[in-house]
Amino acid sequence: MKLSMNEATALGCQSMSIEQDILLCEKYGFDMIEPRTMDRMRDYLETHKIEELDEFLKAHNVKPLAFNTLVFFNNRSPEGYQGVLDELKQMCEWGKVIGCNTVITVPTVDLKKVTRSEIHKSAIACLKEMGSIADNYGMRVSVEFIGHPAASINTFGEAYEIIQEVNRDNVGITLDCFHFHGMNSSIDDLSKADGKKIFIVHLNDTEDFQFGSLLDEDRLWPGTGCINLDEIFQTLKKIGWAQDAVSLELFRPEYYRMNPNDVYRVGKEKADAVIKRNFG
Repeated sequence: MKLSMNEATALGCQSMSIEQDILLCEKYGFDMIEPRTMDRMRDYLETHKIEELDEFLKAHNVKPLAFNTLVFFNNRSPEGYQGVLDELKQMCEWGKVIGCNTVITVPTVDLKKVTRSEIHKSAIACLKEMGSIADNYGMRVSVEFIGHPAASINTFGEAYEIIQEVNRDNVGITLDCFHFHGMNSSIDDLSKADGKKIFIVHLNDTEDFQFGSLLDEDRLWPGTGCINLDEIFQTLKKIGWAQDAVSLELFRPEYYRMNPNDVYRVGKEKADAVIKRNFG
């Protein structure tokens, strides 16, 4: 099982860049990285070409797992949705160069007075079109439901139902353990899913606050909180989840104040403990 680092985990550490994240991945034994498209990638590309990033990744034996994140894809204005499609095409162009075949997208939050049926219809239509565009580049689109009441798609069950109706081989789900727990997604729903439709898994833990009240800042090192990570991973194994990597994703301000070396070192130790007891 390979381990990836999501750049959000050390996002608040001063003077960090995608090059420094790649170097720390190499130093502490992370096999892969999730490039952040809204800041780290764009900061890098202000002064570099995408081909240079490809060379840097190869020089340090770190591979890209997925672009994170294409935000708020559903129930947008025509202009807003066109912006999403333009960003998707840009990420697909980057992916062709650096060998990153997946774009993670998240649903719109804080919709006002929009019915569940309208959300469902929009998500399906958007993902069919986005999947078609991505397929032209040999890319996948992976939907990350957000475990909070403000998110338009906030449980695994809802996300999976949408993915089934989209019915494209290159459109699947990002299962973030924090988000799975956040709105009390059903392990029974997961047990009935096709593991091949789960493209990305984010590893993390959280404090024991009420369902529906958890925020990203409540995330913890894997194995130090209340999420039953073993149950999630054992269920993933049973349903034929065939991916060979998990990605550490934390947004905790306390960790942002740490030395980046310590973030990577501790993150690797905590993630390895969960991975090894579930996958050997």
